Parts: sequence; structure tokens; C-alpha cells
Amino acid sequence: MAKAIDRIFSIIQSLGMSARQFDMSIGASNGYTLRMKKNNASVGSDILERIVEKYPFVNITWVVTGKGTMFGTENTTSADSSANHDKRLTYKEVEAIIEQKIKAHQERELSNLMDQIKNEIDTTKRKISE
Repeated sequence: MAKAIDRIFSIIQSLGMSARQFDMSIGASNGYTLRMKKNNASVGSDILERIVEKYPFVNITWVVTGKGTMFGTENTTSADSSANHDKRLTYKEVEAIIEQKIKAHQERELSNLMDQIKNEIDTTKRKISE
């Protein structure tokens, strides 16, 4: 049976982030999510609160129980259960998802560029010292 930490990793993957980036974004200690995953441990309520604060489009009911959808909110008072299958994200939620994906992409691109620059510097240093 999947645990909340497994569903959190699904969120991280959907947002295109690394576990470290996610930890930093919610103010958790470096390596928190990886440590919880490795130990198959339970996630603290303080972490769940931080996830809700930082990512309000994440369905916390889904994170905790696995019921419903990853993004959006579940209307548990609805008499028509079929309406729950057609959840739609709000414009703000979609915008937040897109913003996170763009940010993650930009960070990867910047990292790749920095690696290329370092390689060029190293190559130039070797040529000069020859």
C-alpha cells in the first residue's frame, strides 16, 4: 500500500523537481523527503502544512489517503459522486504548475550552461599551460 511519502514523490515528479528542490521549496531540511522515502517513514503534519501553503493546488486529501486526484480539491459533501470524477484545476492552480515546471526547466538549463562554461575554462587553462 502506498504511503503519503510515495504520493509526495509523485507530486515532485509531476512538478519536474528534484527532491532537494522540493525540500527547499517547503522549508524542509536537505534530504528530508529522500530520508523519509528510504525509511518508508510517515510524513509529519508540519510538512503536510508546508506543502499546502506552498502548493495550494495539491489535493491534501489525496496526499494523506490516496483518494481523489493529485491536483485540485475534492468536494466530499457533493451528493453526486460522479461529479468528483470531473475535477478541473482553476486557472491559478494551472498557472502555479506551469510556473514550477518553467522554473525547474530554467534551473536545469542554467546548470547545464554552467557546466559547459566550466569545461571551456578547464580546456582553456590546459591549452595555456601546454
